Amino acid sequence: MNALYNLALCPTSCSHSTPKHNTKWKTEVNGTATVAFKGKALSRASSVTGKQRRIVSAASVTELTRVSETKCRQNIPTEKQLVDPFRQGIITEGGVRYRQTVVIRSYEVGADKTATLESILNLLQETALNHVWVSGLLGDGFGATHGMARNNLIWVVTRMQVQVDEYPIWGEVMEVDTWVGASGKNGMRRDWLIRSDVTGEVLVRATSTWVMMNQQTRRLSKMPEVVRAEISPWFIENKAFEEEIPEKIYKLDTNAKFTNSNLKPKRSDLDMNHHVNNVKYVNWMLETIPHKFLENYQLTRMTLEYRRECSSSDVVESLCKPEEESFEERHQDRNVDNGDSLASVLFQDGKHSKSFKAYTHLLQITGDKESEEIVRGRTIWRRKL
Repeated sequence: MNALYNLALCPTSCSHSTPKHNTKWKTEVNGTATVAFKGKALSRASSVTGKQRRIVSAASVTELTRVSETKCRQNIPTEKQLVDPFRQGIITEGGVRYRQTVVIRSYEVGADKTATLESILNLLQETALNHVWVSGLLGDGFGATHGMARNNLIWVVTRMQVQVDEYPIWGEVMEVDTWVGASGKNGMRRDWLIRSDVTGEVLVRATSTWVMMNQQTRRLSKMPEVVRAEISPWFIENKAFEEEIPEKIYKLDTNAKFTNSNLKPKRSDLDMNHHVNNVKYVNWMLETIPHKFLENYQLTRMTLEYRRECSSSDVVESLCKPEEESFEERHQDRNVDNGDSLASVLFQDGKHSKSFKAYTHLLQITGDKESEEIVRGRTIWRRKL
């Protein structure tokens, strides 16, 4: 993988000028000059190791040509960029925080002309990847750095919280800020703030925790020092919001009030790491909630605890159960002095706190063996005005 990754980098600048002899571009593989004529790669010479001569196959050269062309088309920066004009992004706060200006498009809203939760989560994911992109650290993988690519490592999310104070509307221009920080010895925290460009009001806050997994063994991995050296200069201490006391999400049993079974991932549900994208998990969770409830309530906060990945061959069951005690009862003994917490916002006007309802969720893999948990979740909903 190391060799392939190094060879996949563009050997020459991606110029639109026409080379001599109708040559598309030229590179060398292990000392072998290779030329692509009108899209067909041919080996013009052989590499020499001692007295032996080794011919590079046309198939291998064609594959290297394809990989190199892909790298050229992606135009991934190899060093830090302060401005990303194509995505309307910039680096701020001493050169470590990423800010991107976005517009809510027609296909990102629902019937009420506000952005769907799926659109918001996709936006968080996209800006996070763009942050890694503009940093010059993006390697071969879904947000993986160069050091991670060399060690066959990928990022996996273990916990995520999203708080929506107000849903963006169709056509609204927003600024999305994202940044990273340390989480323990081997983890990373990523936070986001979404603001209205017109009012400056914070619409969405989110935070997440990530760890590394070996792409081949699918086991969690410690953070190699080479990776720590890459990402630690980007760490800052700011947090999108504080969690008063991390709440334990209890596992639901098969007697959960609402169930949606026999869910099967589609090919379109898989991400670049070949497992089901975490946004799909949220869709499965929310589809289990009764439609009548969704007509009257709007999701305002969500907490997810990821337990394992889901592959394309898995069969999934979604369970959910409404919590009997009110949101007010759950939080009446908690410290709500932090102005960035959801509970503090609610208790500023206690008469509205009873308008909030909560659900507990579970996604699990079913089959002949004992069911395995994918995600535990908790959602908080407020009555629509």
